[in-house]
Amino acid sequence: MSASRSIVITGGTRGLGFGLARSLTALGHRVTVCGTGPGRVAAAGAELGVPAVVADVADRARLQDLWDEAVRRHGRVDIWVNNAGISHDRLPLWRLPADEARAVLEVNLLGTVNGCAVAVAGMAAQGGGHVWNMEGLGGDGRTVPGLGVYGATKRAVTYLTRALAEEVPEGVTAGLLSPGMVVTDLLTHGYSEAERARAARIFAILADPVETVAPWLAERVVGRARNGAHVRRLTPAKIAYRFARAPFTRRP
Repeated sequence: MSASRSIVITGGTRGLGFGLARSLTALGHRVTVCGTGPGRVAAAGAELGVPAVVADVADRARLQDLWDEAVRRHGRVDIWVNNAGISHDRLPLWRLPADEARAVLEVNLLGTVNGCAVAVAGMAAQGGGHVWNMEGLGGDGRTVPGLGVYGATKRAVTYLTRALAEEVPEGVTAGLLSPGMVVTDLLTHGYSEAERARAARIFAILADPVETVAPWLAERVVGRARNGAHVRRLTPAKIAYRFARAPFTRRP
């Protein structure tokens, strides 16, 4: 096992973020998480046994508070994971309410920008560190009708991360995490019952539970932290293999 690292995970109180925090803690790393709901934040911190901070990623000052708490508790931040993300109802752009579109933009894109700014500045001052940004649907340019705003934010995060890797100060690195399809409320959000039934076959072939993805991702969060890294769980080759094996494989 690698040496213990101080790791911050935004959106670490639920879903994949929580699973990642649990897996990293189990590996002996010192984790700090944040979320927006005070009750959930307190419960996650207690269950994981880690510092947990109430922070809206759209507010850079709150992410600075998160950095400061992690440094206060653990001395430094070696790795920062911009994991916080939300989706929206599956609607054409012109039917998506303005406040819902704004929320997705603020959390997924502005939140990542804020996290990068806080983490890179802090890491430059302490002499090094690594920032991971979470890729998602749309990051590769593929479009899905009804998810235009969500996909646009993830496409932007991919560009942002590649650009960041070219401008980080000496000692600081940045990369992309692409966990693939993970069975969380983010994956299933906004489906009607009819749409959910049609999507169920695809999910059965390609989606994996948090309990499977999080340990796999945790090892790479630490082991692959180098500039320009792109960790991808569900590569095109793996997708093709799973579809080819689907008639002969029973998956949970």
